[in-house]
Amino acid sequence: MTVSVTDTEVRVFDLETRMPFHFGNVEVTEIPKVFLRIDAEIDGETRTGTAMGGLIPGWFYKDPDMRLADGLTNMIEVFRAGVDHARRLEPAPTAFACWWSLYERQREWASGTDHPPLLWSYGVSLVEQALIEAVCRRKDTTFADAVRENSLGIDLGRIYEELSAYEPADLLPAEPLTSTAIRHTVGQEDPLTDNDLAPESRLDDGLPQTLAEYVRQDDVSHFKIKLSADVERDRQRLVEIAELLADLSVTEYRCTVDANEGYESVKEFKRQWTSHADEPALADLFERLTYVEQPLARDDAFTSATKDVLERWDDAPPIIIDESDGRIDSAGTALEYGYAGTSHKNCKGVFKGVVNACLIAYRNRTDTDQQYVLSVEDLTTVGPVELLQDLAVTATISADHVERNGHHYFRGLDAFPESVQNEVLEAHGDLYRRHEDGFPTLDVQDGRLDLTSVVDAPFGVGATFDTDEFTPVNEWLDRLHA
Repeated sequence: MTVSVTDTEVRVFDLETRMPFHFGNVEVTEIPKVFLRIDAEIDGETRTGTAMGGLIPGWFYKDPDMRLADGLTNMIEVFRAGVDHARRLEPAPTAFACWWSLYERQREWASGTDHPPLLWSYGVSLVEQALIEAVCRRKDTTFADAVRENSLGIDLGRIYEELSAYEPADLLPAEPLTSTAIRHTVGQEDPLTDNDLAPESRLDDGLPQTLAEYVRQDDVSHFKIKLSADVERDRQRLVEIAELLADLSVTEYRCTVDANEGYESVKEFKRQWTSHADEPALADLFERLTYVEQPLARDDAFTSATKDVLERWDDAPPIIIDESDGRIDSAGTALEYGYAGTSHKNCKGVFKGVVNACLIAYRNRTDTDQQYVLSVEDLTTVGPVELLQDLAVTATISADHVERNGHHYFRGLDAFPESVQNEVLEAHGDLYRRHEDGFPTLDVQDGRLDLTSVVDAPFGVGATFDTDEFTPVNEWLDRLHA
């Protein structure tokens, strides 16, 4: 097989959130969505692939002093660099080889900039996602089959030598999942009940708003709880959530907590965590806790002091990285420093996520003294493309619960053109339903999503969309800086 990217087009579509949400101390009320469309020549024939990403500089930088326009401009610069580099690459023998060459070219370019690894690698993964779709369409296969048959050419040993003897099918489950549980995000400012909502804050848009409403309407039983690193505030919040779930008769549930880089040191995190673990009112919740996500600042996660505490902490919860996962082999580094694993998001790389899933599976087979974790987290992904491709990877690596919050912070696909809405409903009537007010929204049944149509599509997306309805990136940038 030979693979090359021959043409690219970037457009932008602006979305406003239903309510503000926070990445640590950064508040977000709108997220422009980037659409990348590529033409790829695969074995002499041209196929089109599409990818979609979110312009959320607050997560990639977490710098409250950065002007939003500067952060958005930086992200566009990274995406432009990625597509420019992709067009200039020599033809590659596989999709994986093409991605690897692009990653190396982008890394070299980024070394002369101030862009953090999480961001410059996003420029690679956006091209990667569109390329994977194009290859799957050319080969008339699904992503799950392409991974297990390794028609994408995934070389596990290129990243982790310990996996050199294996292919993905040796370490992944034999079949992809066809459904998964939603792990509902409970943000620091999110209302738990109607009592937490001032009258002027109540949304009248036909969708749940409080945690209690999501439990009652969607039967969610998996939760991701955001921490503030303020021990008293967090204790009160956790107790309130535990009591609410008990009041709602939710007894069989699982939860994770996300510290969002909030703790100043690993010792302070351990002190606060031990205090919470000793709280009788939190005993039931802690029995159902699966892991803790990214307690330390991304640049402080891999230090000798951190490694010393984590390796000596006998009753520590499983702790994983997220924002520290900026490099292609960060998961392996995390394991060396005493962490239990990492998270997957498509923005961090699809092939990287598949390789990480294989690494975690291998470690769980060969080291039974520790539980290793690969979670799937959300970056406010929504349809018509981004969410579906993310879920295709989720199904392929068999994640039985995934954080999803795009449907919480956005009003379904209401903002998109009607033609797009109709195409999504026609192609993915199991994943979406038509809301009583007419727009497509996720169809959450018993706290789960049906992924059948996502798994059966080439790479998550069953329909093809005319991205010409969105704004060309140059025009969008001109408006941003006007």
